[in-house]
Amino acid sequence: METSELLKKVRQIEIKTRGLSRNIFAGEYHSAFKGRGMAFSEVREYQYGDDVRDIDWNVTARHNKPFIKVFEEERELTVILLVDVSSSRDFGAIGEMKREMIAEIAATIAFSAIQNNDKIGVIFFSDKIEKFIPPKKGKKHILYIIRELIDFQPEDKGTDLGVVLEYMTNAIKKRSTAFLISDFIAAPDYSNALSIAGRKHDLVAIQVYDKRETELPDVGLIKMYDAERETENWVDSSSSKVRKTYAQWWKNRQAVMQDTLRKSRVDLASIATDEDYVVALMNLFKRRG
Repeated sequence: METSELLKKVRQIEIKTRGLSRNIFAGEYHSAFKGRGMAFSEVREYQYGDDVRDIDWNVTARHNKPFIKVFEEERELTVILLVDVSSSRDFGAIGEMKREMIAEIAATIAFSAIQNNDKIGVIFFSDKIEKFIPPKKGKKHILYIIRELIDFQPEDKGTDLGVVLEYMTNAIKKRSTAFLISDFIAAPDYSNALSIAGRKHDLVAIQVYDKRETELPDVGLIKMYDAERETENWVDSSSSKVRKTYAQWWKNRQAVMQDTLRKSRVDLASIATDEDYVVALMNLFKRRG
């Protein structure tokens, strides 16, 4: 993208997403995520009604009676965006391109974080870690992130959610709020990495998809191109059996994804490219508030 065109696009996204985060999301974001970053403060003797998961077993063993860890709210959070830059995001039959919506959602969350005095960082991933922008504050940092969201060119085409989750677990030492933004297409099993990351960080999943991916139209022969594997196949969409098989494949894939996230207690928002992501994000924040 040429520099002048890129700057214009950055400005458009800045105006739109900063306004949304200031006028709509500020309160919801604060109640949904502020206070979930907790720092260890001290131990005290166990009292009836305390959460047994907070018991400090080392101190308990030394004193022969139960003690629990006391936490205090951290003044600021660290927010990490895990952004899928694989080739499957370059699709848009209905509504926006997936890559455009992913960029806008990520930018909106970034502005919401900054307005709450939180640090924001980004990990771009395909089937490998493409780029890591360490968490910082400030408008200059935000604009840099938005430029990269718009114009970043990955080296690889595939998707591996396990790779980015493992990287975050190892690279981000402090407990953070992380948003995994992807279409969740063609991803190998990531359940173990998700479970480990979900225990260390407050993890949220945002799926961006195109409704044309959920079912085939009845238009005869269609050449289907897999952007990640770079393969082409002809499909007879006039066959009701083919259309039913494809629709069932999508439903099964969604069910597996939802079950995987649910087992690790990761909240999910699924957003189609022709839907209003503002409503979806508001609902997500309210569920967590």
